[in-house]
Amino acid sequence: MSFIWSLIVGGIIGWLAGLILGRDIPGGIIGNIIAGFIGAWIGSALLGQWGPEIGGFYIIPALIGGIVLVLIVSLILKAMGRGRNNA
Repeated sequence: MSFIWSLIVGGIIGWLAGLILGRDIPGGIIGNIIAGFIGAWIGSALLGQWGPEIGGFYIIPALIGGIVLVLIVSLILKAMGRGRNNA
């Protein structure tokens, strides 16, 4: 049950990061979950483990990490799209 809870919280973190930035996360629900998990890892590595914890995620660092991840991925995808259009 804790694995399912982690998937749900990871998906919500990825979804919130996309909403805050106003950018779409590629992959839909799976993309949100991946962004939430990787964002939580990035946020914990950069900011440590503090704030409220839900489903094994420290929400504030995970959300900040998710925002960073979504921003980086969207910029990379935008640059790749430009490269194809100019070729």
